[in-house]
Amino acid sequence: MIFRQLFDRESSTYTYLLGCPDSREALLIDPVVAKVDDYCCLLEELELRLVVAADTHVHADHITALGALRDRLGCVTVMGERAHAACVSRAVDDGDSFGAGTLSLGVLYTPGHTDDSYCFVMADRVFTGDTLLIRGTGRCDFQNGDAVAAYHSLFERVLALPDETLVYPGHDYRGNTVSTIGEERRHNPRLQVRSAEEYAALMASLKLPSPALMDVAVPANRACGKPVSLPLKL
Repeated sequence: MIFRQLFDRESSTYTYLLGCPDSREALLIDPVVAKVDDYCCLLEELELRLVVAADTHVHADHITALGALRDRLGCVTVMGERAHAACVSRAVDDGDSFGAGTLSLGVLYTPGHTDDSYCFVMADRVFTGDTLLIRGTGRCDFQNGDAVAAYHSLFERVLALPDETLVYPGHDYRGNTVSTIGEERRHNPRLQVRSAEEYAALMASLKLPSPALMDVAVPANRACGKPVSLPLKL
């Protein structure tokens, strides 16, 4: 597999490029609109053809590149069914799969950070979006977030994966790039709780500011990033 972890400094977003070396088909997970030129350049350099662009959820901190990539490269766009994004080529739900060439990702519905949060699972790794971060977890205080639902998604779904499963999150703010399920189970401070109620109390105590772009990004991302009614410098 051809694999690249890409970073948008403005939003601290990780985007993942996965390519099939046989078919030269590729997919992108959680692409950022400000980076479209960079993605296209990398795809050309690696001699890959983008066939799928997918979002793990409706983002509140950046504008997705799904619509821009679809218009520019003709790729299929994928979001979870619970996102209610009529713009996508395909809406997926729990138990579905999608991929590129011989690569296949399973879809795991993991509500809590938002009510439309999904993780994408391969044999050796999981792309967790904002559900599970490295030494953290996604906040639950907007977009129909629910800390109790997040607890069940984390402990009953994501942490049920094998300990050696690589964890690739949607964001990191401290320079971490990858972890494992076992490492997060042992060392993630937000996972050292004994009940959903304890987890909900922990999350309620965070008092985090709202994402700066939320009022613009959420409606734009439900339309696959178009129209983008905000200054172009993200």
